[in-house]
Amino acid sequence: MRHPKNIMLIGLEPTLLDFSSPDFAAYPGMNAAKVMAGLNAAVDELNRLGYTVELCLTDFGANAETVVRERLSQRPYDCVLIGAGIRTIASQLILFEKLLNVVHAHAPQARLCFNTVPLDTTEAVQRWL
Repeated sequence: MRHPKNIMLIGLEPTLLDFSSPDFAAYPGMNAAKVMAGLNAAVDELNRLGYTVELCLTDFGANAETVVRERLSQRPYDCVLIGAGIRTIASQLILFEKLLNVVHAHAPQARLCFNTVPLDTTEAVQRWL
């Protein structure tokens, strides 16, 4: 019997985001509850498909590297997704680089993937697993 593939989904804690900023202009009406609902739906869908999924939400950098490093040390991951909130917000470029390097150092065997919104998380994971 094959073991389920371990997936880590890394994203920003939605309650810390300022949805009135220009970064979210393309997503009118978006709020923390909607983002969290999308993330939970992605986790549920991946679990239903037989993956073992861990959602790792971080702050804007003060503790992000430590949180991700500690989570990665708990088990081997087959795939790590870094969410669009970290990748696409220009002011988060340094955080994105730091987290990429943490994943590279602590889960070198993991495939990396990226979504554009929580709703396409499953497709992003399945492209690589």
